[in-house]
Amino acid sequence: MAKKTVNFNKSGAAKLPRDKPVVYRVKTAGGKINYVGIAKKGRAQERIQEHLEAGTIPGAKVQIEQVSSIAEARKKEQAIISHSKPKYNEQGK
Repeated sequence: MAKKTVNFNKSGAAKLPRDKPVVYRVKTAGGKINYVGIAKKGRAQERIQEHLEAGTIPGAKVQIEQVSSIAEARKKEQAIISHSKPKYNEQGK
């Protein structure tokens, strides 16, 4: 499926596709994954906007990967979290 990387800001979020569910990664300027999440079809832009309410991170990027179903997105999300252990996915665990 399609992958896309945009800046972690409002204009970057506006460029995200809406036609399929996505798995997204918020990465630092150095490429480290800070957070992994999923968004249902049509919600990628809104999910990134919700994260932006906490503030932007200079140089950060959002990388998305479109998937065919939300079940596939959940499976990929868990695999990425298990492998990379993002800082903000680990809180409360």
